[in-house]
Amino acid sequence: MQVNPYSVPAASSSADARAQFIRRTYLHLALAVLAFVVVEYLLQQWSGVGALARTMTRGYGWLLVLGGFMFVSGLAEKWARSNTSVGMQYAGLGLYVVAQALLFVPLLYVATRVSSPSLLPSAALVTGLLFAGLTFTAFTSGKDFSFLRGALVVGGFVALGLIAASILFGFNLGVIFSVAMVAFASASILYQTSNVIRNYRTDQHVAAALALFASVTLLLWYVIRIFMSRD
Repeated sequence: MQVNPYSVPAASSSADARAQFIRRTYLHLALAVLAFVVVEYLLQQWSGVGALARTMTRGYGWLLVLGGFMFVSGLAEKWARSNTSVGMQYAGLGLYVVAQALLFVPLLYVATRVSSPSLLPSAALVTGLLFAGLTFTAFTSGKDFSFLRGALVVGGFVALGLIAASILFGFNLGVIFSVAMVAFASASILYQTSNVIRNYRTDQHVAAALALFASVTLLLWYVIRIFMSRD
């Protein structure tokens, strides 16, 4: 019986196939980050960005935005994991990048107009250094971080519950929550990087890039929130 070469995780493939898969994954991650920056820049330059930011965060609007984002995220991930269409995989990654850029609109609108001009470059640098350090750790430690999955699932539900409660009851989660979410996003990066090394197939570089991009943007969000709390 002939074995489909793409049914084997990259970890079980040849060294060349595994290296090519990892290069493609991180190339697509870099392109997703670049696309996110471009889309966000265009949105922030739009004359109606202030009205959009206020509409998204007015009343229970932010709760609806988060619900819509979760729905779109699930759809984008499903498309990115498509086994039948490469075009669908890229559509999923593109949809997720645009959804993240829209989600960041209110945060970056305030950050670029109220906070210090050095905030975003500083936050981006810290995020990049943290991501690089966590990636290096995952690749060089030889440890399987899949054990983090259960904690991430539980922590994700707890975080969503606290965010929903803060919107419904009008309280601020504060800097301690942001620090905890930086730790959560860091654990997610370790988990997703471990998946890249061990669990994804060699044809799933788009889906792997999306998973890493999701963790990086989550980390960036809360690093920005921490910097903003200092201003």
